[in-house]
Amino acid sequence: MKSDTKSKKLLQEFPVHTYEEWRAAAVELLKGKDFDKTLITKTYEGFDLQPIYRREDIANLPHLKQMPGTGNYVRGSKESGYLKQAWEISQEIIASTPEEFNAIALSELERGQSEINLVLDGSTRRGKDPSEDSTGSCCKGGCPCVGVSGLSLATLTDWETAFKGIHLDAVSLYIHAGASGLQLAGFWLALAKKQSVDSKKLRGCIENDPLGFLAMRGKYPVALEKAYDDMALLTKSLSGKAPQIQTLCANGMAYSNGGASAVQELAFVLATAIEYIREMQKRGLGIEAIESRIRLSFGIGPKYFTEVAKFRAARLLWAEIIKAFGGKASPYLFARTALWNKTQIDPYVNMLRTTTEAFSAAIGGVDAMHIGPFDEVVRRPDEFSRRIARNTHFILAEECDLNKVVDPAGGSFYIESLTDQIAGKAWALVQKIEAAGGMAAALKAGIPQAEVAAVADKKRAAISSRRDVIVGTNQYPNPVEKALEARSMDKETIRAKRAADVKKVAKAACDKCVSPDLDKLVEAATNGITLGGMTGILQKDATVTEIAAVPFRRASEDYEQLRKAIDASGKDAVLFQANMGPSRKYRLRADWTSGFYQVGGFKVLNDKDFKDADEAVAAYKASGAKIAIITSDDESYVTVVEPTAKALKAAGAYVLVAGAPGETEAAWRAAGVDDFVNVRVNNYQMLNNLLKKLGVLA
Repeated sequence: MKSDTKSKKLLQEFPVHTYEEWRAAAVELLKGKDFDKTLITKTYEGFDLQPIYRREDIANLPHLKQMPGTGNYVRGSKESGYLKQAWEISQEIIASTPEEFNAIALSELERGQSEINLVLDGSTRRGKDPSEDSTGSCCKGGCPCVGVSGLSLATLTDWETAFKGIHLDAVSLYIHAGASGLQLAGFWLALAKKQSVDSKKLRGCIENDPLGFLAMRGKYPVALEKAYDDMALLTKSLSGKAPQIQTLCANGMAYSNGGASAVQELAFVLATAIEYIREMQKRGLGIEAIESRIRLSFGIGPKYFTEVAKFRAARLLWAEIIKAFGGKASPYLFARTALWNKTQIDPYVNMLRTTTEAFSAAIGGVDAMHIGPFDEVVRRPDEFSRRIARNTHFILAEECDLNKVVDPAGGSFYIESLTDQIAGKAWALVQKIEAAGGMAAALKAGIPQAEVAAVADKKRAAISSRRDVIVGTNQYPNPVEKALEARSMDKETIRAKRAADVKKVAKAACDKCVSPDLDKLVEAATNGITLGGMTGILQKDATVTEIAAVPFRRASEDYEQLRKAIDASGKDAVLFQANMGPSRKYRLRADWTSGFYQVGGFKVLNDKDFKDADEAVAAYKASGAKIAIITSDDESYVTVVEPTAKALKAAGAYVLVAGAPGETEAAWRAAGVDDFVNVRVNNYQMLNNLLKKLGVLA
């Protein structure tokens, strides 16, 4: 009774307020500012983020009554979440040769990696031997691409070297196969046979994703019909031999790294998977033979709650898609921290970015994940950067206890509402792709490319005006930061070594020994045929498929180019800051102004205050700068701008003023002011224009 009395008294003292009451209080605190413009955030996904979410916002969502591992799987693919097993630690292993790969793989596995994420070089992805790329036709700049972007793997001997000491039945393997899925499966099974491993114990994924490859590269070495034939053959063949290997993958990295919104990436991945299901059914596979063979692969973007909702929405929509095809399997979600927001400037900040991104993917319930090393957009990751990335998995699982919770986002008014909105927007875009004839037809027509470009352009515009912040790049620069040292590769030596290694063990290709039959491919690999020899027979007279690729961009590229241009020019981009009066009066403005120019690589001389124009001009002349900016407080500007501007202009300076001029603009321009800098100015455009004036940019 006493407890009930206390509860009633507490409720009386803290009564429940309505949304209308809350909004009225918020409007009062805004003191005349527009509620919608101030508190509602527009997203690139096409919906508005509200300042507060309520129970009413999710009242009609059916999955709220479902348990994890049931229904439409929004709350997770497994009823136990990560309690029995956390996500697979699937770090990409970047190495050029089988020997280098083996050393890194063994080290990573000993330190907790649970899935080998096999990144192949351009030659291997296209099914070529190292000697076939002597002209470097697949690389920009004409350099040989053998071993440049990943592992060169052309013979069974290469496979034995790469996987020496690694038990294939003890670790999952994710192969980014490119156009070589069928051939690489033959080598994988041949190695398993040589290791006396039961192929039914093999697990992982052979990423057959011709549409994703096309979106990323713009060219696929065979016609899509041929690619689908190979996918169907491999899926059928492995259904009995290796039922734990996924043979179909819809990968959204091309869209994510092109600047797509979360809705766009999700929609294009799902539309791609739908196309693969239909094409497999045309070739005689039932949905029960397809549904568990598909891996959905996504980039992880920077918007934490949006990404959590994206992965939950992916399961929701996939459950509906599979149900429509007559299946019931839950989806397998792979996630990789995207490259769109990773920076070469202030690269250590990338550690923070990948940590929050990985956190969102784990909360969203992914099945496997790669966390990018902080230096991956600068150079090939080393042992230190790989260790930091790998250990982030363990911190999230073991120290943040994410392996001890099931669906931690479940029931959140905000996340549940976001999940529903993202799912609705993504499904509308999937329907648009379907109306265009499916994903292949849409890519050929340039629909996804145009959709992504439109959002990417909006993002870049917001970055150049600093409405969107990239810490260390367009805001909060560290002017004394030293760039990471790039590591050079002797590409020709690698190519020559790989060609010689393959030549030592290669056997002549035998047309009768190779056919689109997995057993024969395993036998051919065992007997010494090379990847190129196998491909030459399987893809004889193949027709190349070409489309316009989704351009790979990073958000920070424009700013990085400004800094690189300064370094390449050999000129100093110096800006003299004429701080007029005592520092205490204008320090915030002066610091903001310094940062405005430092993000473009300018050296800002800002460490002195000046009592009058004569003192400032004398220091300017001694500085060697060609640009000067007057900074002070608004009250002081009334008396200092005109005389200081006249004196600086007479000394040959291009004169700027920090702040908005208002009604004084005409008078100040007449005194010699060339331009003004304030929060309304487009940061990137001004930096670009000033570097042109200095002769750094053409």
